[in-house]
Amino acid sequence: MNIKQLEHLLAVAETRSFSRAAERLFITQSALSRSIQSLEEELGAPLFDRIGKRNELTPLGKDVVARAGRLVRDAAELRRSVDLFKQGEGGAMRIGMGSGPGAMLMTPLLCHMAQQHPKVQVGITRGPTELQLMQLRANQLDALVVDARSVVPAADLLVEILGELRTCFVCRADHPLARLDSVTPAQMLAYPIASTPLSDEIARLLVELYGPAANPEHMTTLQCEDVSSLIGAVERSQAVFLGLAAAAREGIEAGRLVELPVRPRLEAKARFAYVTLADRTEAPVMAVLRRFAAERLHD
Repeated sequence: MNIKQLEHLLAVAETRSFSRAAERLFITQSALSRSIQSLEEELGAPLFDRIGKRNELTPLGKDVVARAGRLVRDAAELRRSVDLFKQGEGGAMRIGMGSGPGAMLMTPLLCHMAQQHPKVQVGITRGPTELQLMQLRANQLDALVVDARSVVPAADLLVEILGELRTCFVCRADHPLARLDSVTPAQMLAYPIASTPLSDEIARLLVELYGPAANPEHMTTLQCEDVSSLIGAVERSQAVFLGLAAAAREGIEAGRLVELPVRPRLEAKARFAYVTLADRTEAPVMAVLRRFAAERLHD
């Protein structure tokens, strides 16, 4: 038996007429009769008592109709879900985000999905790239948006560069350093430095520019993966934030934070990537994430 046969059965049960049911289904009456007869043969018992011009359900027919109604509704909902999935309007996305992308994307993405794609289930996890790569390979995540430099090249990974964001030093607007026209590394390093874990490339650049004291292993006194927490700490203390200028943009525009004129200037950019598994078919809805991230991960 198939869903089409069950749809035919329901139409006859509702109209109590093969001719009216055939009209509703846009098929010939003979085709409808063959469909019902085939279903009866498969079940091994009649579904209708044909009394004159009337067609009454047998006891078995009534039981089959009750079950068929649920199956047909479920099949219709399944077809609708598949259509939504193909259109990128249904399904689920499980995303891993690094600290920088999380600060820039997480809240705006959740708002965007709630407003524009309310049927999509969205799950976002934060954490070290190494852990998230393990979760990606274990099929616990669908894609990652992370610092490209933190991803070790591998044959099973597809890495698509999304954009770059400038790195700088930021402090609260009433910080003693904020009054200076130029800030030396020694002056800056006299205060706590708040930062996410930094790549080896950025670490080497800091040491080249500012000397051994700027090695992140020793320089960074406040460290976590959550950029928003670091920004919050900087706004409430004399700590200096080392990280994405874009992550501090709201505080700078509101006048709570300022970018420090450290000399020599730190000419460094974070490069972000969209990472998936090479052998996995991507759900259509993930294209929404890729476009969203690519549009926003730029200065």
